[in-house]
Amino acid sequence: MKIALAGPGAFGVKHLDALMQIENAELTALVGTKPDKTREAAEKYRIPHAFTDLNEALALQEVEAVILCTPTHLHAKQGIACLRAGKHVQIEIPVCDSLEEGEQLLALQKAAGLVAMAGHTRRFNPSHQFVHNAVVNGDLQVLQMNVQTYFFRRTNSNALGQPRSWTDSLLWHHSAHTIDLFTYQTQSRIVDARAMQGPMHPELKIPMDMGIQLKAENGAICTLSLSFNNDGPLGTVFRYICDNSTYIASYDGLTDGKGAPIDLSALAPGMSGIELQDREFISAILENRNPLACIRSVFPCYRIIDMLEKQLLSGQGSNSAFFENSQLADF
Repeated sequence: MKIALAGPGAFGVKHLDALMQIENAELTALVGTKPDKTREAAEKYRIPHAFTDLNEALALQEVEAVILCTPTHLHAKQGIACLRAGKHVQIEIPVCDSLEEGEQLLALQKAAGLVAMAGHTRRFNPSHQFVHNAVVNGDLQVLQMNVQTYFFRRTNSNALGQPRSWTDSLLWHHSAHTIDLFTYQTQSRIVDARAMQGPMHPELKIPMDMGIQLKAENGAICTLSLSFNNDGPLGTVFRYICDNSTYIASYDGLTDGKGAPIDLSALAPGMSGIELQDREFISAILENRNPLACIRSVFPCYRIIDMLEKQLLSGQGSNSAFFENSQLADF
């Protein structure tokens, strides 16, 4: 599978490292905004083509699929460009930062018949897979998820502390992980959602703190706390409170509620969530099927996010009319 990757930044490098471990993946083109750094990364990963324009990579006939790790506001537009060029595409989370563009992407994927996958990594982390398999097998039921997503970004920087040319979003980016995972793990659609946010950053013009509450149709609840102000351990920790056990997940690691490690080696030996995600993308293309985390399956979370954004802008606290009239059964 000949692949082009756009965006060799903090997260793009994780995909590059993962693709190097996949036997039927061949990196053909790399697209970045800085010519020197893009060429340097292309040489490091032995990628023959280095571009500063995605259209140049899309023009290469040998490129079959594209992985987009570019700034959030470009995701939907670039995903649409990839599909129109006849390329399969994996779009890092979030697939859009406006519902209108997301709907356009979803409609085009259906018409094109190509694989369009979202980078919803939590569906692939072995820690969350362990819980999901237990739910599907009927061994446990998730009653509550308590999630903390914390970063320290009082300046416009990425996960490596490097300056960013675009502004991140707690709502459209970071909450999407948890909102999608909540429906995926409970196997139940969301029937209520509420959000509140703290003050806007004076320069970045984004809320730096946010809280979101969710309720599923089966009664499960989720409390999500997000912050760009946290001067401490960074990242996301998930606590699953279940009917017969408690688990704490942090990316690819899992413990029980008392901190004892859970052995995940039989589930995905030596593989990260990113590698498992990229393997699924390639396998879905080769097998001509929808992948786990296809655009259609994750899209209900973006409808919830759009509704929460409207709630925050209006200052209203109830969304009963939205849930009475919406179609959010897919997960």
